[in-house]
Amino acid sequence: MLIRIGVMACVLLWPAVQSLHAHQQKAAITRVLFNSNSGNLEVMHRFYVHDAEHAVRQLVDPNADLIASAAAREQFAQYVTERFSLLSTDGSSLSLRYVGQEVDGIFLWVYQEMPIPAAMTGLSVVNNVLREIWPEQNNLVNIEREDDLQTLNFTGNTEWLSVTFD
Repeated sequence: MLIRIGVMACVLLWPAVQSLHAHQQKAAITRVLFNSNSGNLEVMHRFYVHDAEHAVRQLVDPNADLIASAAAREQFAQYVTERFSLLSTDGSSLSLRYVGQEVDGIFLWVYQEMPIPAAMTGLSVVNNVLREIWPEQNNLVNIEREDDLQTLNFTGNTEWLSVTFD
């Protein structure tokens, strides 16, 4: 009897689960990693392909296909690199280098990096990716340095946020 109820629940809930994948999530995660092994500050942006495709279709090409087209993915990656930046505590912009992009399942990843700056006492982050398209867009940024993890959450009208390092 319990198995039948479980199967029936799965059958009834399956359309709701499927529709979740068809709707925009309006959330992205960025990981900023101070990688002592490589000596680089690595930035990894993760977007739902569905959201990224809606954005690139609205901003660049109404027929864009991020799964099939490397050119469309590069256009989205360029858009990301233009709307994400890191600043040192003195307000100077840190020069991130674009590394590449890839699709991994339901996610589109965009990668940037730079050598770890010497003697950093803090970091300011600007993350306006997708926020001019969807005001309710939520961009979470995790900053990992040594054994320390700090999280910044970009919502509403938040333009930039900062962290300090001990």
